[in-house]
Amino acid sequence: MIQIRSSGLTGAEVAWFAPICSDDYEYLGVPDNRLKSTFAHTSEILLTADRLGYRNILCPSSYQVGQDTLTFAAAVAPQTRSINLLTAVRCGELHPPMLARTIATLDHMLQGRLTVNIISSEMPGEVMSSSDRYQRSREVIEILKQAWTQDAIDFEGEFYKLKLATTDPVKPYQQNGGPLLYFGGYSPEGKDLCAEHCDVYLMWPDTEENLRGHMVDVSERAARYGRVLDYGLRVHVIVRETETEARAAAARLVSRLDDVFGTEIRNRAQDAQTLGVHLQQQLRENADNDGYAEDHLWTGIGRARSGCGAALVGDPDQILAKIRRYMAMGIRGFIFSGYPHLDECKLFARYVLPQLETISLPQAQNRIPADIPATPLGVGQRK
Repeated sequence: MIQIRSSGLTGAEVAWFAPICSDDYEYLGVPDNRLKSTFAHTSEILLTADRLGYRNILCPSSYQVGQDTLTFAAAVAPQTRSINLLTAVRCGELHPPMLARTIATLDHMLQGRLTVNIISSEMPGEVMSSSDRYQRSREVIEILKQAWTQDAIDFEGEFYKLKLATTDPVKPYQQNGGPLLYFGGYSPEGKDLCAEHCDVYLMWPDTEENLRGHMVDVSERAARYGRVLDYGLRVHVIVRETETEARAAAARLVSRLDDVFGTEIRNRAQDAQTLGVHLQQQLRENADNDGYAEDHLWTGIGRARSGCGAALVGDPDQILAKIRRYMAMGIRGFIFSGYPHLDECKLFARYVLPQLETISLPQAQNRIPADIPATPLGVGQRK
């Protein structure tokens, strides 16, 4: 049985994606200067998602391409109204005590609307085992929690040995232990880290059967630590008035893709050799001739993307039904995206978002100002 942290809540946290670490596309694999990963373009996507009623937005992290995540989040924070920022933090990139202060400062800038996505990939030039990567992340998280809840850091691990007395450390705006921690990873070490220390287990697209299997596994691991988690799904979406139009839009997206360049795009990611990426490849290989792994789950995006490589494709009723099936399984957080990201953000907000009860996941659920509606107003309704 899957235990869900937010079992008493009926809605879902519906989030969008800010492509700060890769270019946006109209045709996948075909660069377009209008859609480059600039601050102007990506901040417009984020602020549009805020205006349309999305509850969170993922600001990812990469070394090879794009903008710095924490700098981007700090720059855009004062411009936001009610949206949470799911800011990716690559463990090992910053000295943990300084990272703790950075996150706490950003949390104050957002008045408690900060959430953190824990990333455990290697640093550029590193070669580390999966167990070492997750052990380093475990130590970083433990140091962060000491910094946020104690007046001194006293830690001894494999990667960090710290004994720091502090005089007046900056604590997070969120006084109940700091920002919510989201985590994605498929190895046993990664799942165990999430079960012990994080709050939301994030998955990439897969069949419903496989998703349920991961959730059961993580839920059982969390129970051994006396903990209960929430579960999230990171997936692209292509929604149109009719299924025929949606499938045509999916086909158009990859109609100019050069597979050699697509492979290059996949391989340049820092996490290109991880188990999660391998599982996305398996999903693609098991799909039908049109790229569908199951009803309305299309894997074509994975031809030119290392990580999340599939999209929900269909008309508004089909997409809504699929989301509700996921929610019935216990998934409470959704991070959607689409190409081009601004256009698809508006389409999803027009066709699907008004039909969903939206929430922020526990720890953040009470920090939406009273005058901000649970579902967006002024968004175009389906005809």
